Amino acid sequence: MAAKITIRNNGSIRVEGDFDLYDMDGKKFDLAGRTSISLCRCGQSSDKPFCDSTHKKVGFQSVVNARTLPLPAPKT
Repeated sequence: MAAKITIRNNGSIRVEGDFDLYDMDGKKFDLAGRTSISLCRCGQSSDKPFCDSTHKKVGFQSVVNARTLPLPAPKT
């Protein structure tokens, strides 16, 4: 299954399906066979980049609705 990414209102970014996760040095995370993870959006998790539900304790609020992005600027 192709990756499905869901932005959860007032919560995490849920990633499900076939995906790989890398750090800025190009090192791949060992996800121990997981096919779904939640990534932190609030910035307060003690297990970044993964969500540990701290957003509930700190009152993180962010409602996101799908929208159409403008066309990208042409490359010159």
